Formats: sequence, structure tokens, C-alpha cells
Amino acid sequence: MKSTSSPCVLIGDIVASRVSHDRQVVHDAVVGALETTETVVPSLRGLRITVGDEFQGAYATLGAALDAALRVRLALLPDVDVRIGVGRGAVTVLDPARGIEDGPGWWAARAAVEHVEAAAERSPTRTLRTGHRAEDPDDPRVDAVNAALLCRDHLVGSLSDRSLRLLEGLMHPDTTQAELAEREGVSASAVSQRVRADGIGAVLAAHELLRALP
Repeated sequence: MKSTSSPCVLIGDIVASRVSHDRQVVHDAVVGALETTETVVPSLRGLRITVGDEFQGAYATLGAALDAALRVRLALLPDVDVRIGVGRGAVTVLDPARGIEDGPGWWAARAAVEHVEAAAERSPTRTLRTGHRAEDPDDPRVDAVNAALLCRDHLVGSLSDRSLRLLEGLMHPDTTQAELAEREGVSASAVSQRVRADGIGAVLAAHELLRALP
């Protein structure tokens, strides 16, 4: 079994956009989401757009990569959604100046993105947006992580616009439910009820477990 010391790389692209008629708006939104995420979860060499609206980044741990993946997605929803693949494996830097990299880690991430795209075509897994693959195809941890991501993405994909804003806000530990209630113009008890009823609390709990992965 490959060591967890191998880096985890992330590849993402756009699934759908409510503002797809204005590509500049979409591009700017993605850039902003990547910059915001980079400040919270720093990557090894910068989370960046590569070709078109595809973006890439590399992280020291699987937990950090999954943390960044969810934060990027929540920063863009509900207007823009993305699919993200996270791959663990060796990485070769081919051109440091241009940031061109290759290797099993990237191949695994690409396979994960392709799996997510195929899974989203099937009704039972249509809400899946995040997948994981590893250089070692027999790594038993991969299936466990993907099972958690499948359930987490189903909950996220079922949230209303307001619940998405609440989830994104609560991803920041210094933000309180009272502050979110004031932003939304509702009572603190209404926010608390929504956190429980909509599964926001479950998403946050699952996220804390996933982001701790080595």
C-alpha cells in the first residue's frame, strides 16, 4: 500500500452555471473562489486556473485537498457548480516556471473527475460532485472516502440557496449562528432549526472528519 506521505492533487471543472451566457462572470467567480479558498487552506504551489475554467492544486494531505474542494464549491454555489477529483500519488514537476506537472497523482485525480462525471449521469448518484482515486488501485481507504463523499454531496446537493449560505458561513469557525441570522434577516432559532433539519450539521461533522485525514 502506498504511503500517505504522497501528495494529494486536485482537478476541478465547471458542471453547470446559471450565468453561462457570460463567460467572464463565470471566470471571475471561479478566480475569486480559488483565491478565497487559498487563504483558508493554502496549497503547496497555488490553487489556480489552468485551461479554460479548469483549476488545479496540490496539498500535503488528503484532508486539506477535500477541505479545499468543498470550500471552492460552496463559494460558487448556487450560481455555478463544479466537479472535483482528488488524486493521491507521486507528482513530477516538468516545468517549474509554468507550473506544469505530471505523474500518478495527477492521473488519479483525472480518473476521479471522470468517475464523478459518469456517476452524475445516473439518477441514484446525480448529486455526486467530488471523487477520490489513488495511485494504488487496491488502496482500501479510497472506497471509504468515496462513500463519505457520496453521502456528503447528496446532502449539499439537496440544500436550498439559504441553507447553502448558512453552510458556507459555518465553515468559518469564527462565524456564529447569530451573525448568520442577522445577515439572513431571520431569528437565531430559525437558523438553528434549519441547521438541524436540513442536515447542515451533518455536513459540517462529516467535513471535520474528512479534513483530518492524513
